[in-house]
Amino acid sequence: MGKLSVLILGFNKSQVLMLKNYILPLNATMVDAGSGGEGIAMAGRGRVDLIFSNMTLPDMDGGELCRQLKSTLSTRAPQVVLLGASETDRAIARGFEAGAAAYVEKKEAKFQLLEIARGLVAKHAFRRGKKILVVDDSTSVRSLLMHGLQDEGFSIIGAENGKAALALLNRETPDLMLLDICMPEMNGIELCEILSADSVLSTIPTVVMATRSDIGNVKRMMQYGAVSYILKPFNLEQLIIRLEKILAYQFQIQVKEKERADTEHSLLISGMTSLANALEARDQYTLGHSERVGAIIAGLVTLSGGTDEEIARSLIGGKLHDIGKIGIRDDVLLKPAKLTREEFEHIKQHPAMGANILKSIPRIADILPIVECHHERMDGKGYPQGLKGSQIPLWARMAAVADTYDALTSSRPYRRGMAVEKALQIIEEVNGSQLCPDCVSLFFQWHGLYGQSFQEDHKNDPTTVGWPAVQVLAS
Repeated sequence: MGKLSVLILGFNKSQVLMLKNYILPLNATMVDAGSGGEGIAMAGRGRVDLIFSNMTLPDMDGGELCRQLKSTLSTRAPQVVLLGASETDRAIARGFEAGAAAYVEKKEAKFQLLEIARGLVAKHAFRRGKKILVVDDSTSVRSLLMHGLQDEGFSIIGAENGKAALALLNRETPDLMLLDICMPEMNGIELCEILSADSVLSTIPTVVMATRSDIGNVKRMMQYGAVSYILKPFNLEQLIIRLEKILAYQFQIQVKEKERADTEHSLLISGMTSLANALEARDQYTLGHSERVGAIIAGLVTLSGGTDEEIARSLIGGKLHDIGKIGIRDDVLLKPAKLTREEFEHIKQHPAMGANILKSIPRIADILPIVECHHERMDGKGYPQGLKGSQIPLWARMAAVADTYDALTSSRPYRRGMAVEKALQIIEEVNGSQLCPDCVSLFFQWHGLYGQSFQEDHKNDPTTVGWPAVQVLAS
């Protein structure tokens, strides 16, 4: 949209300066003109978003200004706020009837003008994000609605009958549909019936455009899911008010649904993380491992320029990377000695097991590669799929470095966790064969910046107590 453009119309210089000061927080481009004719000409020459007009102009009143602006396609778009001094109710009503968006008493402008302007800008932004499909076999009706609604900020697409509308709906999903009843090839009733059988398309709010003689068909279409109707001939302002109410209600439903889904997702992730922590609690030697691995991965994603969302998601992936070990037998998982070949083959199943546990949850599909591929190797000798090089997803390559480091520096029943310097040396030795060179480089950068502070944060972790010179990276 670019910077907001405001025209102040019909005020003297000191009044213009005062009004500009009132709306300064809008950070808008502001110009002024003396007469209604000048204002209309300026609106026709370039983009004007808001007009603040005196009700009394040298050449016309505010109502006539609105009427002339709204009667021409090139000047219909600006929203007009009229400012008056004790105008009669009839004069104010004529302004609204002619298309004014708001009326403000001049003595109240200091307190109301900015809030009203912000509300109009927000409303326009809301409209601009909404796409409406107009379905009518009348070219003139489609043209009138498309131009009129576009001027009010909506995005509009059109179709001449139900069949053409279905073709459009296969390519894009509008936020609302305006639907005529009597059309060739496929009428509005037939289209509504088809849409009602589709789980996605049936959620599009449909407003029927009808005459009084069509009320029976309107009721039938509402049985198929239409949410409202409007009688022809209708006033554009009346239609816009109806559409905004429906879209606002639909938006509120979507917000509540998103809040519900986010809450369920948060509870699910919390439950999964608790499950992973409970899994680690079976063995004091792995307690805290997933938390530390998650923190390292999140740190690497941060340094690589990841967004806040990506950082948060990668942290979750790290915390859940070993969730598949819930399916590993205790005699193997907790064995205090070296594993046999059969036992090692069994424990190698945990990445695939973890992916199977989580794959039924669509909203965490982006973190599955961490769970499934953190034991893959650059040389193709890893598991479970034997992926090689760039075939391994980036976050999984980061997880492999994090997992290797924490495994080397953590104590186990059969060995003591090694010092950081030795662990870093081993990571360098397997750089390129086992671990991704780019991720190793990123890890060394991260370790140099944050290693010491993470050692302090986790000096009391069960697996780190008493370690000389051992740093554990975690959040």
